[in-house]
Formats: sequence, C-alpha cells, structure tokens
Amino acid sequence: MFTRLGHLTVRRRKLILFSSALMIVVAAVIGTGVFGQLADGGFDDPNSESSRGDDFLATEFDTGEANLILVVEAASGDVNNAAVVAAGTEVEAELAATDGVTDVVSYWSLGQPDTLASTDGATALILGRAVGDETQQEEIAVEVIDEFTFDGEVIDVGVAGQNAIFNAIGTTIENDLVTAELIAIPLTLLLLIFVFRGVIAALMPIAVGISSILGAFFVLFLVTLVTDVSIFSINLITALGLGLSIDYSLLIVSRYREELAKGGSVEGAVVRTVETAGRTVAFSAMTVAVSLAALLLFPLYFLRSFAYGGIGVLIVAMFASIVALPALLAVLGHRVNSWSFGKGRTSSESPTWGRVGRAVMRRPGIVAVSVIALLLFVGSPFLNVNFGTADERVLPANDPTRQLVETLDEEFASDEASAFPIVAPEMSGPADVEAYAIAVSNVDDITRVDTATGSYADGVLVAEASPSSSGFSNGTDTWFSVVPGFEAISPLGEDRIAEIREIPAPTDTLVTGETASLVDSKASIFGLVPFAGLWIAGATFVLLFLMFGSFLVPLKAIVLNLLSLTATFGAMVWIFQEGNGAGLLDFTATGLTDTSMPILMFCVAFGLSMDYEVFLLSRIKEEYDRTGDNEHAVVTGLAKTGGIITAAALVLSITFFAFATSDITFITLFGFGLGVAILVDAFIVRSTLVPALMKLAGEWNWWAPAWARRVHDRFGISEAAPPGDQPDHEHDDVDRPADERTPELV
Repeated sequence: MFTRLGHLTVRRRKLILFSSALMIVVAAVIGTGVFGQLADGGFDDPNSESSRGDDFLATEFDTGEANLILVVEAASGDVNNAAVVAAGTEVEAELAATDGVTDVVSYWSLGQPDTLASTDGATALILGRAVGDETQQEEIAVEVIDEFTFDGEVIDVGVAGQNAIFNAIGTTIENDLVTAELIAIPLTLLLLIFVFRGVIAALMPIAVGISSILGAFFVLFLVTLVTDVSIFSINLITALGLGLSIDYSLLIVSRYREELAKGGSVEGAVVRTVETAGRTVAFSAMTVAVSLAALLLFPLYFLRSFAYGGIGVLIVAMFASIVALPALLAVLGHRVNSWSFGKGRTSSESPTWGRVGRAVMRRPGIVAVSVIALLLFVGSPFLNVNFGTADERVLPANDPTRQLVETLDEEFASDEASAFPIVAPEMSGPADVEAYAIAVSNVDDITRVDTATGSYADGVLVAEASPSSSGFSNGTDTWFSVVPGFEAISPLGEDRIAEIREIPAPTDTLVTGETASLVDSKASIFGLVPFAGLWIAGATFVLLFLMFGSFLVPLKAIVLNLLSLTATFGAMVWIFQEGNGAGLLDFTATGLTDTSMPILMFCVAFGLSMDYEVFLLSRIKEEYDRTGDNEHAVVTGLAKTGGIITAAALVLSITFFAFATSDITFITLFGFGLGVAILVDAFIVRSTLVPALMKLAGEWNWWAPAWARRVHDRFGISEAAPPGDQPDHEHDDVDRPADERTPELV
C-alpha cells in the first residue's frame, strides 16, 4: 500500500500539490471562523446530580445560581449615600432590562441587608442570572461586561461571577495563543535550520505545520456544527499541529535526503521514503490518535474537545506528511539541499548515539535500575496530589475580574454571592421542608439556609417566611438556598457537600452549586479512568503488535510510558500544586491540581511517547530483520534515530513550552508539563531504558506465541520488506513513458 502511495505521489505530484494548496485556502477562509463557535465551559458532567439539579431549578422554578455579580463601589465611600443609592438602583434597573438576564436583586432593592454590603460600607452587590445554555450565558456575560464595566463620578462598577471568570479566561487564552505562536514558529525554524543545515529543508516542516493547523481548524469548525467544543482545545491543536507536523516532516525529509545520498533516483528516494518513514508516520499517528480517543469516554465536553481537535490535527498532519510532502519532494528533487551549509543531519548513523547505545548495553542492569529509581523518586510528589478545579486564581493577579472576586472574598463578611441551591422534587409539606432545612443548617460551616418556611441557622429559625419566600416552592416541589461559610473550591467544601448529601430526606434531593459540580466532575472523571486506561493500553498493544509482531515490545513500551509520565506528574504537583517555582513561572499556587489536567496530559503525553517509541523501534526492527542480531539492531537503530528523535523532541517541546508563557495557570501547567514529558521521554527513557531493557531481554524482545505469529503473518504490517527482498526503485523510471519520468534535479 505504501509503495503504491509513494508512486502515486510522484506521478501525480502537481495535482496533489494543487489540490493541497486549494484545501489550505478553503481551510484558512472557513476554518478560522471556528473561534466564534467555541465555548468557555465544558467542565461539568451533564448527567451528574448537580447538573440535573440546575436543569430542574431552571425548568420548574425559572431560577438558579446568581452567575452575574455586579460589584458597585461608591466614590463617596458610603453605599447608603443618596446619590449612590440612585445610581445603583439605575444600574440594577438597566441590568434587569437586559435580554437574557433574570432574578436581578441588589443591596438596595432587598432593603440594604448587611450581607450584600462590604464591611466598610463602601461596596455593594447587584446579583443577576444569565439564562440559557453555556454558550448563551457566555454571550450574555460578554454583553453585560461591556455594558456595565465603568468608572463614574458617583460609582464604579465591575462584573464578577462564574460567567465573568470564564470569559476572562477565554479572552486571555486567545491573546496567549498569538504570543505562543510568535515564540514557537521562529524558534522552531532556527532549530530546524540547525538540524538540517539548510534553509529549504527547514522551511518544509514549518509549511506542513501551518497547513496542518489550518486544516485542523476547518475540521473543528465542522465539529462545532453538531456539538459543543471548548475554546481550550485550540491550544492543543496549535501545539500538536505545529509540533507533530514538524516531527513527521523531519522524519520524512531526513529519510528522503538519506536515500538521495545513496545515489538513487529522485523517484526511488521518494517511494522508499514513503514505504519506510511514511509507514512509520502513519502508525505513529494512529498510536497518538488512540490515546486521544480515550478522552471521548468522558462526558465533560472540555475533555472531549481535546479529542476532537487532537485527532483532527493528527489526520491532517499525517496526510500532509505522507502525501503532500513527498509530492513536494518529488518536485524539488535534489534542490531540497539548496541554501545548505555544512553537513546536514539526516537519519544516517550517528557515531555519538551509537556510542551511547553501546555504553548503555555494557551495563544494562545498572542503567535500568538507576533510571527507574530516578523516575520513581521524581514522581513521588504525585502521591500527595489534591484535585480541584479552575477558579479566579488561574487568572493573573492584575486581572480586573480576579481582583473583583478577591474583593468579594476579603471585604464581605457573608458569602451571600456564593449561595448554592438544593432542589427537592415532590417535597412541599411545611414540616418536611422545615425539618430538612434545620438538618442542613446544622452542618458545620453552613451560615444560613433560606427556603419557603423561613431562614435557618445552626438548627433554629432565624427569620420568618416573607412574601419573597414563596418563590422557593411551586406547590409540588421545593428548593433551598444555602449560604456557605467555606471556600467553594476546597477539600473542606467537598466534605461539607458529602455530609449534606448524606442527610436523610423524605424525597430525593439534588445538591448543586460550584462545590457540588467539582465533587461530581471528580467522580465522573475518576470513575471512567480505568476504562480509558484499558482502552489506551489495549489499543496500543494491538497496534504495536501488528507493526512488530512481538508481545514483549508493546508491554515494555506501555510500562516505560507509565514510568515517564509518573515522573512528569510528580514534577507538576511539586511545582504547580505546592508552589515551588511559582515566582519564576508567575502563577498563584492554590494547593490544588486541576482535575482534568492529569487525564488530558496522560492521554496526550502517552500518545506522544509512543510516537517516539515507534520511530525508534521501526529502525531497530528493520535492522533486526536484516541481520538477526538483536544487540547490533538496537545499537544501530538508536544510532540512526537518536538524532532525529531528540531533534523532534526539542521541536515539539518548544511549541509546548511556548504555551507555558500563558497567563492562565492550567494552560501554563499543560504546556510546561507536556514539554517536560517530551524531553524526559526522548532524552532519558528512549536513549537509556529502551536499549538497556532490550539488551536484557535479548531475543525475547521479538517473542510471540505461535497463534499470535500466525495472526501477525496474516494481518501485520512490517516496517521493511524481508531481507534480500527490498524493492529496487533506483531504475523505476526506465519502463515509464517519458512524460511520467521523474526529472533529475541537481
């Protein structure tokens, strides 16, 4: 198949290049419209108790949490000043008149309760709720922020709340994306020029990378037409699109230059490149894709979006690398070496990496034990991981939205704005409502419970029911508003939600709110982690078996990837959760690790690690099939691919480290963590553990049961033809019509 594909790319090179250029233009015009289709949310399980409670509250009571909070600061320093009262009341009326905003109340309209004013009396709150799904709420929040953020002569107004926080995060990420690209592309080009020692050869991977990103934007745009997609997936598309396209192009161009250096024809070099490096790229892309596909198991569309974007960019990058790029090489011929200086690096044998391989294999046991111990030591902080979710602290310290939220935390004695609902379908009897409200108010760190029968604190009635209390019941169902005395995103908050959910009630209750959403998201994610792990391990094992015909090689690859990721996760907890290096990387340590990040990073990093495993094992297997000598094959394979793998790792890590410059903490974690994971895998695991363990295993590396051998003989795809049966492409042009022969371009 790959031989035929190689011939096709040469014969139809002009048609392929023209079609590719046309597709890039279409993707650029349509695909960039994806930015207007993306959403900021996706962190909640739509089937969880908290989500079902929110839906019930909106459907049956037409209400919900106050997700818009206007923070009004009096210029006079007193929110009871007549001019401030008039100005604040006017803002409240304008907010209530805004389309899509309901349940608007304020310090002034509720009779000036202390709970809605700061302790110094200089700031008051207006609460409102944006209705609709996440996308609609986001659009409303943007409108409210634009309309109601101002500094006036009488009052200054800012907008806080969950919608404002997510809007600030999304806006910051879009700006960071441009910065990351401006950093990554020039640095990558410089590195490629150094690797290839030539400008033309270096420009080709960059061109493929940019084309892949545009193509992936188009794919993602199509996905947004049928489902929600998170804006955060754009970061993965850009990083993977640029990094993997360059990795694949680096492998293709290097192999092509190596084949040219053997003295063969241009067509022969292209076809042989597609047969070998092209097959490796295709299988590498498949291993990354199956890892990312595991994210589709999770109900949170934040995680699913990374699968949509990542698989989309992989498909585009793979076809660009094994179809469009070889066609371009066929046109360029020997001119791929134009504008060169010095001796360009190809995948031909490197004495340095050969020496590394031989040194490792002289003491394989010592090397293996030492490296494994080091990785486990670095990974040990992960034992103390404490999961949470994003809040205002992921924003930079000088962000206006974060500063407003911190004002609420520091200057208001009550967490009125953080009140969370409890929904009680089919509970309407006053005695049942009162008994349940008393039980909830008796839970430690609960400030107050408001419901249809009044307000309760510490197990007693503290305020009789008022006319406004009727909104808590519709005659059949009831809901409760619970004012917490704990930080929403905290282990204490999770414990209190668990206690509340264990309180006996006459009917089933649904606890909602920010803390409940965190609890439910963690349960949803961790409950599916074993299935995601089984999918990744099983699919990876099958793919590697089909490629190499061995049982031990896939098992070793999976174990080594887990070791590598253990070290990465440990480092991330030590840095981002515990705050070591917070000043250097400019983020606020919260003592928490974002719940979604380890899962996301695992799927991405596992796939990328397997990518380099395929690069290395492909050449080792090629040599083993040719010579039958395991030790020679390992040393030669490392010598031939060590430079390529480390160069590819440096290029890919640059793209991820560029995203570590983000002002959003979890994007910094994502970029920095994956950059470290790639370097650890390429420079430590692939260059030391792989050769050491393959030396220790000896001929067992290529063992498989007899029945599995038969399966591989029938369905497997080897990297190279059997020894003595290599196709000869040097004279492929001889029997072709003159107009189809490949010109020799020197």
